[in-house]
Amino acid sequence: MSKAVLNSEFDFDDIRPYRDDEVRGVLDRLSVDAEFLDILAGLKLPRLKRSSPGRRLARWLVGLRVRRVFARINTVHDFQQLISVHLHAHMQVASTGISVRGLAALQADQAYLFISNHRDIAMDPAMVNLVLDDHDFNTTRIAIGDNLLSKPFASDLMRINKSFIVKRSSAGRREKLAALKQLSAYIRHSVVEENCSIWIAQSEGRAKDGIDKTETAMLKMLALSKTKGQSFAQALAELRIVPVSISYELDPCDGDKTRELHALRSEGSYQKDQYEDLKSIYAGIMGDKGRIVVAFGEPVEQNFDTADQLAEIIDSEIISHYQLQAPHLIAYQMLHGTNDPLEQLKADLSGDVSESEWAEKELLFKQRLETIPPAEQDIFLAMYANPVVQALQLSEVQIVTETASSLTSSSTSQAASPPISQTTSPATPQVADTDELPVQRELTFK
Repeated sequence: MSKAVLNSEFDFDDIRPYRDDEVRGVLDRLSVDAEFLDILAGLKLPRLKRSSPGRRLARWLVGLRVRRVFARINTVHDFQQLISVHLHAHMQVASTGISVRGLAALQADQAYLFISNHRDIAMDPAMVNLVLDDHDFNTTRIAIGDNLLSKPFASDLMRINKSFIVKRSSAGRREKLAALKQLSAYIRHSVVEENCSIWIAQSEGRAKDGIDKTETAMLKMLALSKTKGQSFAQALAELRIVPVSISYELDPCDGDKTRELHALRSEGSYQKDQYEDLKSIYAGIMGDKGRIVVAFGEPVEQNFDTADQLAEIIDSEIISHYQLQAPHLIAYQMLHGTNDPLEQLKADLSGDVSESEWAEKELLFKQRLETIPPAEQDIFLAMYANPVVQALQLSEVQIVTETASSLTSSSTSQAASPPISQTTSPATPQVADTDELPVQRELTFK
């Protein structure tokens, strides 16, 4: 689709990130926003905020500092470099290190559609952009739901940081379809016409239960902007999809997620507080995450015809590149006991974690578990264990597929060999029934 057609058909002003020529006005607005300054004052000057005169003084002092810092910023890049400096410094405290894998397969001057698993509202795209910037790649434009933009200052902060808006609150079928078409066109316009990479989560909302699964509805949305005559596969291939796995050793929001999942299991519903998402963003940024691993897959080039087939490819890439860490294996063992595949996974991790470190991590994880109410502890453990379950399931499928491929090869080279049964066909790999696998299926909430 040509740039001219896109611009004549859609107006992106209400969803796009801010441009450089808008930065000055946005920063001037933020520097006097009382709610924004109060939040910063609570972080920097918590003691002053305990009294009314103190709050006013704290707001004034923080506002003075903010205006001084913002005076040096004139472009989006300037703002992101400021964020990068502070984020690097913060990660020295909030993590034990950040590792990146897979960038060697990508080109720094090429735009991609990064589709990642989703654990943390703000930190997932922040970690992707941080490692991209550190390796001389351009940062991505970030898809963010309008449910996170309830405050004007939050919208300004997100959009000045290259975020664009996903209209989840659209009412009515026609309005929702129009919003999806606009979103699809903007993503395609960014990648294909402007050579700007995009970050989007594989599903709406965080995977609170630790189960990473790509929503086919999201993939179908991406195809809404295809040109006349384009197939689904051609339209999606044009976006140069790269699956991304983000692994945190610890989840600062694990207790909150456990409580929400327990409410869903026991009561059938969960009602968020008005500003719960903003609180989750704060907790995710400030909390201890342990080791962080960002792993990029290769651009998706396999043959696919449908959204279901593409989702399977993306899921396989995300799961296979996901770095399992000590808490994941410890939680799995506590829930399901040990087995040979688990021992192999522990052996694979032994190069990074010594026996003494493992014992210490196990003790700390069990202490973390003790802070969770007993009725919720199985949910907490499953949250950490489910990435192991998915890895073992994927391994099972790969073994069956490889075996089937081997049998197929053997049958073609030996004319007397019997035909392969449908149950072992590579096109339809068979695995054990879900109930026979150690998955906490009751925890799969949407």
